[in-house]
Amino acid sequence: MRCMTAMIFVVNLLLLPTMILAAADQTEEIRQEQTKVRQQEQINELRKQEQIENLKRDQQLNQAQQQLDRIKERKQDDPQPQQQPQINQSQQQLDQIKNEQQIKRLQNELQINQTQREQNQYRQQEQIREIQRQQQMDLLQDQLRKGQVQQDLDRLRQQQFNQR
Repeated sequence: MRCMTAMIFVVNLLLLPTMILAAADQTEEIRQEQTKVRQQEQINELRKQEQIENLKRDQQLNQAQQQLDRIKERKQDDPQPQQQPQINQSQQQLDQIKNEQQIKRLQNELQINQTQREQNQYRQQEQIREIQRQQQMDLLQDQLRKGQVQQDLDRLRQQQFNQR
């Protein structure tokens, strides 16, 4: 009986390091999988945020375009040639903003796709942070530009009102 117990003890001692390594490998695999899942969730959240911001930008641009269209309609009723250059400039600004936003959307989507394919988790996390920073900067720039266009539109409306 002692011999059998001793033999089981020796076998366990020999197998213990292998079992510990196997458990450590499984733990590491689980940790890596959890990290991948978290990073994928972050990427999905980036996409959602980008879509929401794009919808807001589109809505703001559409509102600005509608305001400009109303100004153009009023101008046709009351021909004042001095306003035409300002109206044209406002239209060019809106068109430029729309084009730049389309380019930004494509660039952001490419960047997100590239980040998703990154194998190195540390680099992927850094890329996610960089995309988030860039989104914040883009949002602030868009708000500034929207404010400038809105001021121009308000000025045109006020000029139309004063000329009546």
